[in-house]
Amino acid sequence: MAKEVKAGLEEGGCEVILCRAPELLSREILDKMHAPPTDLSIPECCVADLAEADGIMFGIATRFGMANAQLKSLWDSTGSLWQEGALAGKPAAIFVSTATQGGGQETTALTWVTQLTHHGMLFVPLGYTTPLLFNMDELHGGSPYGAGTFAGTDGSRQPTELEKKIAHHQGTYFAGIASALKAGNNTRE
Repeated sequence: MAKEVKAGLEEGGCEVILCRAPELLSREILDKMHAPPTDLSIPECCVADLAEADGIMFGIATRFGMANAQLKSLWDSTGSLWQEGALAGKPAAIFVSTATQGGGQETTALTWVTQLTHHGMLFVPLGYTTPLLFNMDELHGGSPYGAGTFAGTDGSRQPTELEKKIAHHQGTYFAGIASALKAGNNTRE
């Protein structure tokens, strides 16, 4: 999903830095959860990375209907950015992965919006900006809050072509908004 969002962002003219939250769990626990191996080609994100970005799209692996502990731990370390207002006015969006249809794609989005709100960030929902979300011919993740996929209870399900197209569209859509906000901010300098 992240690679499709990234491709959409780049198609929209954005420079993209893909990073991941630091892992908190042991490999033994991750194996029991059927988590894929860590992609070491994707660097760990740090708080300074967030402050440097013109916009942020959060890919959230959902746990029990909300953001996973790894992302929440990274976000909980942003107190200094909050005090400085370093993220205020920056656009933000989410895309999610859950194990099942009832796994909390929308609740994850709703609970993450509270995190963005405390920083004064601008939530950019996907909305129904693509007719792909209306597809009733196949099972797929995603909602007006953001693109999504279902991983399956054993983590074996990969995003479908439809889910990838929705994710790509969300990247392109977000790129347009982030670019417009950045251009507007540059006119005031």
